[in-house]
Amino acid sequence: MDFGLSPEQEAIQEGVAAICRRFGDDYWRDCEAEARFPREFHRAMAAGGWLGITMPEEHGGAGLGVTEAAIVMHTVARHGGGMAAASSLHINMFGPHPIVVHGTPEQKARWIPRLVAGEDQACFGVTEPNAGLDTTSITTFARRVPGGYRVTGRKIWTSTGQVANKILLLTRTTRKEEARRPTEGITVFYTDLDRSQVEVQRIPKMGRAAVDSNMVFIDDLFIPEEDRVGEEGKGFSYLLDSLNPERVLVAVEGIAIGQDALDRAARYARERTVFGRPIGQNQAIQHPLAECWAALEAAWMMAMKAAWLYDRGRPCGAEANAAKLLGGRAGYEACLRAVMTHGGMGYAKEYVVERLLREVMITRLAPVSEQLVLSFIAERVLGQPKSY
Repeated sequence: MDFGLSPEQEAIQEGVAAICRRFGDDYWRDCEAEARFPREFHRAMAAGGWLGITMPEEHGGAGLGVTEAAIVMHTVARHGGGMAAASSLHINMFGPHPIVVHGTPEQKARWIPRLVAGEDQACFGVTEPNAGLDTTSITTFARRVPGGYRVTGRKIWTSTGQVANKILLLTRTTRKEEARRPTEGITVFYTDLDRSQVEVQRIPKMGRAAVDSNMVFIDDLFIPEEDRVGEEGKGFSYLLDSLNPERVLVAVEGIAIGQDALDRAARYARERTVFGRPIGQNQAIQHPLAECWAALEAAWMMAMKAAWLYDRGRPCGAEANAAKLLGGRAGYEACLRAVMTHGGMGYAKEYVVERLLREVMITRLAPVSEQLVLSFIAERVLGQPKSY
């Protein structure tokens, strides 16, 4: 059993880190203060070829697995950019997976190279205000017309909608009450974000101001048939292809933010002197930080196990969900402890940890709630009756 990275994976880690080191705390502080998308960082990652880590080689990608994507995203989130850095790239790592698996050769050739090069930027239109995590209850409807579909509906928490020119959109083509099963009648499209037919309203939120989240109002948007991914009505199963990778990536991002905060707290504890001694000499400071380190390392092991299973085509639902639960909690606790270690200065923007705490919160809330994770594990692993 080998817990180390391969030489190739270490090269990935170092290559991504070299780019991240060019964007320091001041850069991310300015992006946050100005609610400005980190375009310079996004372009640098695209130029380095990192946006295509999981994309097919024949379309300009590296053709690697979720393990390598996790290493990329962990490194990105570890260097001060937090969820702002991670979210600017996140959808490239898992969002287009339905295209990779179910797209036609023509669609892949048309869409994937532009995503890899950073020429197109996509947002993910799945969640709806009245459906939440109950994806089968979405009501955004795609009505067949000559040459394609007319789509009307609403989406919420659509990240990067302010800067995207493409949208991966989940719709119903058969209403839920008319479908044989709730999971049938759902269709995926990847199409232009036509702002003459789509209104994108930014949602003010507690953290990650640099990467926008939005309400999206779609009013009779025409989507040509060639922009449908896979078969009509089979979209729910296509969406499942990206769920476990997304959980793994969110887990490692939460872990990385926690590790960044822990490093900052440990450094502050060594340097801050009170009553004639560094505060890190006090066990009341040492022990909570040590516990955070242990929890982060344990969560990392679970995330890597889930990625390893996924890349080998083996079931990993329980492990991916557990990684998301453990990674989000460990990252949050580490960020909270970092703020507390800094004392009053932890509340100041100068020391960054307050931003990391605000940004890591999202890894506990999305893409699935902790309660649904626990229900899934109770049902699928422990054999308990379904509770929802």
